[in-house]
Amino acid sequence: MKKNPVLTTLLYVFLIFWALIVLFPFYWMVLTSVKDYAAYNAEYIPKFFTLSPTMQNYADAFTTVPLGKYLLNTLIFTVVTTALMLVVITLAAFAFARLRFAGRDLAFTLFLALMMIPTELVVITNFTTITNLELRNTFTGLILPSVTSVFYIYLLRENFAQIPDELYYAAKVDGTSDFKYLRRVMIPICRPTLITITILKIIECWNSYVWPRLITDDADYYLVSNGIQEIRENGFGRANIPAMMAAVVVISLPLIILFLLFRKQIMSGVARGGTKG
Repeated sequence: MKKNPVLTTLLYVFLIFWALIVLFPFYWMVLTSVKDYAAYNAEYIPKFFTLSPTMQNYADAFTTVPLGKYLLNTLIFTVVTTALMLVVITLAAFAFARLRFAGRDLAFTLFLALMMIPTELVVITNFTTITNLELRNTFTGLILPSVTSVFYIYLLRENFAQIPDELYYAAKVDGTSDFKYLRRVMIPICRPTLITITILKIIECWNSYVWPRLITDDADYYLVSNGIQEIRENGFGRANIPAMMAAVVVISLPLIILFLLFRKQIMSGVARGGTKG
């Protein structure tokens, strides 16, 4: 079937236009971060370029608040939380997909019903629990509420369920344990989905804002989200927008690089999770 060149051209024009709309906020963020403070304040009408870019704003972002320490705290929080969550959801998904026990389907249905609970209610419950356990202002208190996810368990369970039962029965005949079968067969087959879940969880942890703000008031445990808020509360964010945009660029850059490196795995993992049979 021959493609209509006019429709093809219109499609590409639309896609380019939409891409410019999506990318413009990032361009504006980077542009503002390299503008001189005085020049930025002198702009009565915002300019879409600068003839005198400066890196001083990036130095100010690290000296006004301990942004480096907040980045390290965020890295620790992200790595530990993601690792623990992968263990939890993998074991849970395997149990729901492969093991046979009374009430499995009912338990899974009730488990999925947890997705209907508003996030605000969960936050309140988690805050009360962590406070009663005296885990505020600790990495344990930051990490514990995020080590599981109903959606990720569902996504991984659907992938595990697509693996033929014959492989499992053959492995059991050979005397393979459930854990060894999970490690040697199911995890390698579902690697794209696991990579997707890992990347999405990293992004979620890195951008976490409400829970860190709620559970920590000690600067030793601040994440980057706390750091940005601290900048604003100190007046720095309102008075020196270019330096604040520099901090945002520094915080966003790892996630942008991560997404660009693994974008194919993300797309293939999500597509695999939505395919049955």
